[in-house]
Amino acid sequence: MIDPVFLDTPLYRCEALEPRLGCTVSIKLETANPVRSFKARGTEVVASLLADHGPRAVVCASAGNLGQALAWSGRSRGLEVTVVASRFASAAKLDRIRALEAGLELVDGDFEMARERAVAVARHEGIRLVEDSLDIETCEGAATIGLELVDRAPSFDTVLIALGGGALATGVGHVVKALAPEVEVVCIQPLGAPAMTHSWRRRSVVTTDSTDTIADGVAGRRPIPAVLDDLLLVADDAVLVEEASIIAGMRMLLDHAGLVVEPSAALGIAAILENRDRFAGRHVATVVCGSNVDVDAYRRWVNTPFTSRP
Repeated sequence: MIDPVFLDTPLYRCEALEPRLGCTVSIKLETANPVRSFKARGTEVVASLLADHGPRAVVCASAGNLGQALAWSGRSRGLEVTVVASRFASAAKLDRIRALEAGLELVDGDFEMARERAVAVARHEGIRLVEDSLDIETCEGAATIGLELVDRAPSFDTVLIALGGGALATGVGHVVKALAPEVEVVCIQPLGAPAMTHSWRRRSVVTTDSTDTIADGVAGRRPIPAVLDDLLLVADDAVLVEEASIIAGMRMLLDHAGLVVEPSAALGIAAILENRDRFAGRHVATVVCGSNVDVDAYRRWVNTPFTSRP
């Protein structure tokens, strides 16, 4: 179901990072594809099923990456895609959704308000609502990353996974725990968007009133109960990291790996930076999950020259 352009993504040991992090680091790079994130693995499954047996119109809420991915997957299969997003979302992500010919509706609020609006649109229009992490297809798509990690990586001790809605963490986590149960699955969120981590720690849904982080791709406030249930089965730990560590991780990935990434993709490196003793001497694999970032914001964050090209 998944277009091969999204599969078998680069997986390599990044030795240049290792002296600075104190551990062996392998990168699973999910940015070298047409939508520059892992999300299309899931939307390819969703769109393929809908093209064969489902409605021809779909709507989703998105912080930006899911919307791009669903627009890409739907366009190639003749689906009518509507994306609901916050008007405060990354301009680069919103522009790309428009370029992929999806309808775009903006709300004056955060991602949770966009999710509420997408539910209302689906109900009113009688079309399919695609809910990232709740729809099992989005998790199954992400799980193919886990299959590639286990199949192609030399033995590693820990896999670090950005934690937002949970599709990436539960998808990869289920595969790793099924096929390599000795590998530790560690999920990472920003301190400014801790709802899923607090929920994992308390083993029940914890919501927050707001978020405050540059990592917009993982900035949810209301975890989905069914997704938390899955996460409790596969995650060995969930940790929170400071904004300064996220920015330091972005800078390190640029300086020592040649990678321009969005903040969510640097959460794994941020976790190592804040827990050097924990990971010292271990082989850590981190999923670099996206690179859709506003150039001006990126310049401010990493404080380094970066020139966009047409």
